[in-house]
Amino acid sequence: MNYWLVIAISFLYLALLFGLASWAERRSAAGRSLVSNPYIYALSMAVYCTAWTYYGSVGRAASGGLEYLAIYIGPTLMAPLWWVVLRKIIRICKVQRITTIADFISSRYGKNVTLGSIVTVVCVLGIIPYISIQLKAISSSLIILTGKAGNMEAFPDTSFFIAIGLALFTVVYGTRHIEATERHEGMVTAIAFESVLKLVVFIAAGVFVTYGVFNGFGDIMQQATQLPNFEQLMTFEGEHGYAQWFWMVLLSMLAILFLPRQFQVAVVENVNEQHLNKAMWLFPLYLFAINIFVLPIAFGGDLMFVNGSVDADMFVLAIPLSEGKSILALLVYLGGYSAATSMVIVSTIALSVMMSNNLIMPLLVSVPAIKNRYNDKLTAILLNSRRFCILLVLLLAYLYYKGVAEYYSLVEVGLVSFAAVAQFAPAIIGGIFWKESTKNGALAGIIAGSILWFYTLVVPSMVGVGMLPATILNNGPMGVDWLKPFELFGLQGLDYISHAMFWTMFLNTGLYIGVSLLSRQSSQERNQAEVFVDIFKYSAVFESSIVWKGTAYIPDIKSLLINFLGERRAEVAMKAYQRKYPEPANEDGKADAKLVNYAEKLLAGVIGSSSARIMVSSVVKEEEISIEEVLYILKESQQLISVNNELRRKSIELRKATEQLRSANERLKHLDELKDEFLSTVTHELRTPLTSIRALSEILYDNPEMEREDQEHFLHTIVKESERLTRLITQVLDLERFESGKQKLSLAPVQMQEVINESVEALGQLVEEKNIELIVDVQQNMPAINGDKDRLIQVMVNLVSNAIKFCSPSEGRIIVSSYYIDGDIKVNVVDNGKGIAAEFQKQIFDKFYQAQNQNILKPEGSGLGLAICKKIIESHQGRVWVESEPGKGAKFSFVLPAKATAPVAKV
Repeated sequence: MNYWLVIAISFLYLALLFGLASWAERRSAAGRSLVSNPYIYALSMAVYCTAWTYYGSVGRAASGGLEYLAIYIGPTLMAPLWWVVLRKIIRICKVQRITTIADFISSRYGKNVTLGSIVTVVCVLGIIPYISIQLKAISSSLIILTGKAGNMEAFPDTSFFIAIGLALFTVVYGTRHIEATERHEGMVTAIAFESVLKLVVFIAAGVFVTYGVFNGFGDIMQQATQLPNFEQLMTFEGEHGYAQWFWMVLLSMLAILFLPRQFQVAVVENVNEQHLNKAMWLFPLYLFAINIFVLPIAFGGDLMFVNGSVDADMFVLAIPLSEGKSILALLVYLGGYSAATSMVIVSTIALSVMMSNNLIMPLLVSVPAIKNRYNDKLTAILLNSRRFCILLVLLLAYLYYKGVAEYYSLVEVGLVSFAAVAQFAPAIIGGIFWKESTKNGALAGIIAGSILWFYTLVVPSMVGVGMLPATILNNGPMGVDWLKPFELFGLQGLDYISHAMFWTMFLNTGLYIGVSLLSRQSSQERNQAEVFVDIFKYSAVFESSIVWKGTAYIPDIKSLLINFLGERRAEVAMKAYQRKYPEPANEDGKADAKLVNYAEKLLAGVIGSSSARIMVSSVVKEEEISIEEVLYILKESQQLISVNNELRRKSIELRKATEQLRSANERLKHLDELKDEFLSTVTHELRTPLTSIRALSEILYDNPEMEREDQEHFLHTIVKESERLTRLITQVLDLERFESGKQKLSLAPVQMQEVINESVEALGQLVEEKNIELIVDVQQNMPAINGDKDRLIQVMVNLVSNAIKFCSPSEGRIIVSSYYIDGDIKVNVVDNGKGIAAEFQKQIFDKFYQAQNQNILKPEGSGLGLAICKKIIESHQGRVWVESEPGKGAKFSFVLPAKATAPVAKV
């Protein structure tokens, strides 16, 4: 295809975006906004799918198979959590007029300038490589489509002019207004249009490859089985196992929240929190749709271009060209072009605002000489600084593309950017859910994580293009082996992304938590922490919940607003404040705290929270406020909210009380059923020995001439069944006496060693018969307890009998141990039987539960023994419990107080 024709179409496409954006802004001015539509909002979030998705996913699938899916599984898993996490971030940003991730983190931790500047630098360093691969995708697709490089080896080349065109579009539609919080409706509409275009064209290309070049999915998959690495491509384990999947999914879950472009469209451009309801299912559906044909295209390219003559990233474009479908190929090129340009536009807007608000403006407003000299030109300086930053970012991205990104795949470079923004996760997630986190913790975590990110990911890429010596990767810097970037501190066996994510997240999160616990918050930090974590409580009374104490004058506040908003908009803002708070002004012209906070919030939407804080501080005399005062004011705000919600809370409490009564009634019914079950079980247990005794007695009565040996056998059985019957009756009576409080204990000093020895001796014959190894380990010279020796022997006999019953039938082993610890005598009975599941361990001491579940837990017996054991131990002021895992035996333990206690006559 003609080279200059494609170039002309590329710039015509940019002109189309200009026209579309202008039309959308005219509609908005006429009161017919497009971005108030939830579908437009959801489609704008599809800016996540860049040229990486459009081209790189196919390349990744061709070389790595199914592992490309991890980048889309993460956002799909995160989408249902948006109502918890993203909605909270949106509310915070609306209330505090926050416009960027750097501003968000800075504002949360006391509006700290240093923190905002560091986050901005990390964002710029991390996202420039991502922008560069968009330029690479455009250039590579242009070469494939036209069949020649044109003047691309010269400087400046076509990709340079494309970058300039994108910069002009972004300047026009991204910096029209000084307030970064104002909606970029033209830009959002253009992004939504591009999301539709790239999806439709990619699906069209996929349909052509699947059903035009091949005979459907089945045909492609059947032919793909001939590829030498097909089995490896179609497994989830991959070269590095499931660790790579885990870290890739986690990385993409964080990226969908914290990439600057995602923050811009999902948070800053959001006009209604309820739009998240639509985006939570529509965005995952979009990801599913755009990935349906990735594998068919990847396998189709592998089958068609067996000699590797075509870069796998470009299969989606190369296949239509090879089949002579020039029109489809041109549309595919435009789809990839739209995927790249949408990312570049949104990212550069976000980065320019971030750089202006957190790097340029703090310097401008904090240096008195500079501020005084340009005091009346601050608005122009602010807008021009953002325009300059847009050009600078795109220039740096172009240089990175020519110097580094040109030598790597789209996915490899994109993952480096993902890992960069992941360093903000602890500070942001912790900041909106943990009030005690501090500025120092956030600083330590982000700095350490970002340094490790640069060392483990950026440095190796610089080695790869010859900027640094290869010995750094092979031997470590200065020959220090444990400092090798891909095997840091000796960690091996992970792919480079998993390795970098493990160390950066480990150190980042650890320092964030550790330093926060060891440091104290300032009053400003504490105030922001309360508002961020409890934003849904404070958003309705935000002005009253922000703490400020000092002296300020209304003329100074007005002058400050005029410098940044202009005289007309400043006047409108002051009138809006007076309508909201119609109280008469102070006679001395002093501004109250609400006006100071109102002005600071307006400025934060223009120059960022940290710069706004500096500017407000320059015209007011602020007094130090203590943590106690902060908490007091916040408490008053909460009380105001509580009064407004009192009626609703009482209604909820009444409803809960009704539910509790209903639940109690159900519980009583259940207990009644359990009692019936218990009586049925006991009756059955009584009937069994009685039936046996009667049957054997009748046989003896009817057969007086029976052999003596048979008579003795029958009589022995009758005696055993009689003893069993006696034991059962005794257990029922014991339990009844314990339940009614009639059971009396004969308390006296008792040595637990004697109790254990007598119990073990009584069961010695049974142990030998079952060939069980019994080990007794009792500490010598333990203090006595105040107890009933016979009852304690009953407990031990029961526990050891159970252990014998459930021991391993082949190599049974029981360990009985006892020792003195912390004023108590502790006894353990351990077997190596089948064990007890965790959900049964609390209930096995309940007679009702055992009776109901005896087929599960006890193959024989009434299940009363453990219930009686529990009553006996508790009557001695002790406690009994079990620890077990299925298949690993059970450990029954009880403790009794060793010191003499007041006599306990009854339970």
